[in-house]
Amino acid sequence: MKSKLITKETVKDLGVTDRGFSEFRVGDTVDIAQKIKESGKERIQMFRGVVIAFNKNGIATTFTVRRMGADNIGVEKIFPYYSPLIDDIKLVKKGDVARAKLFYLRDRVGKAAKVKEKIVTKEQKHLAEGKAAENKKEKEAAVS
Repeated sequence: MKSKLITKETVKDLGVTDRGFSEFRVGDTVDIAQKIKESGKERIQMFRGVVIAFNKNGIATTFTVRRMGADNIGVEKIFPYYSPLIDDIKLVKKGDVARAKLFYLRDRVGKAAKVKEKIVTKEQKHLAEGKAAENKKEKEAAVS
């Protein structure tokens, strides 16, 4: 039996707080701004794709994003949620799915590989944007 080195109590001691990203789930299309360091310079590279898995494990929380690259080659990246290299995550569109893991998308091609979009009313969108703005304000207040 493996013992966990980091428990929920020790996560709080590490100073990990809410990152202030917009809330997203499996099936949603997201834009991830990732910091890339090359030859002493730092730049931000965007990665847009569908979230196909979310593994919640405290400080080790990760999510997997899949997109179709050049020549219809699937590209998947696993991002650590609390990584300082992730600058921002923006929700592009919500997906309407009924599963926790979307690994079946790996076998599909073309239109069959698309996730159905969830219809969101203006009121729901406005509420979600308000929550994201509140989270960002709390994050800025915690930093200063």
